[in-house]
Amino acid sequence: MILPLIDSENFDNTDFSVHSLKKAEYDNCSFTNCNFTGVDLSSINFIECHFDTCNFSNANVSHTVFREANFTDCKLIGLQFQDCNPFLLSLSFSKCQLQFTSFFKLKLKQTSFLHCNLNHVNFTEANFSNSLFDHCDFKHAIFEQTNLKSSDLTTSENFYINPENNIITKAKFSKENVLGLLQHHQINIV
Repeated sequence: MILPLIDSENFDNTDFSVHSLKKAEYDNCSFTNCNFTGVDLSSINFIECHFDTCNFSNANVSHTVFREANFTDCKLIGLQFQDCNPFLLSLSFSKCQLQFTSFFKLKLKQTSFLHCNLNHVNFTEANFSNSLFDHCDFKHAIFEQTNLKSSDLTTSENFYINPENNIITKAKFSKENVLGLLQHHQINIV
């Protein structure tokens, strides 16, 4: 199905839970202070779009295309990114709330998370190699068979990553946060 093209438009202060977003390909569009809470975004394409201060909580992103999508100061609580179209999926996040979000089995190399809340996020079997997690909070985040090779977590906190069940070769950690790699051994460090 060929979607109509909407190019370089700005959407400001729009509540898409009231006014439906047209099924289309949005190319180089910006969305500022928009509400997508619980909205069905399935099969919509967002190419090189920027989302600023938007709420996507519990939106349906099944088969949604996100290519070079940038999220700033957004709420993305409960999103199931693994349901998106994985072809050329590329995302970046700055100052976002991503609690209870899932990236299960996704390949998102070189993804940037800056000052994000990643509490209860599912990273199981995902590939985040060469990614940057700058000042992120990982409280109760799930890392199982996650590829974090050469990723930078030096300024992040509250993670529990078992080195035996995850790939952390050449990943960067600070001396202060390295304890998150030892918790599975149940040792006391004083």
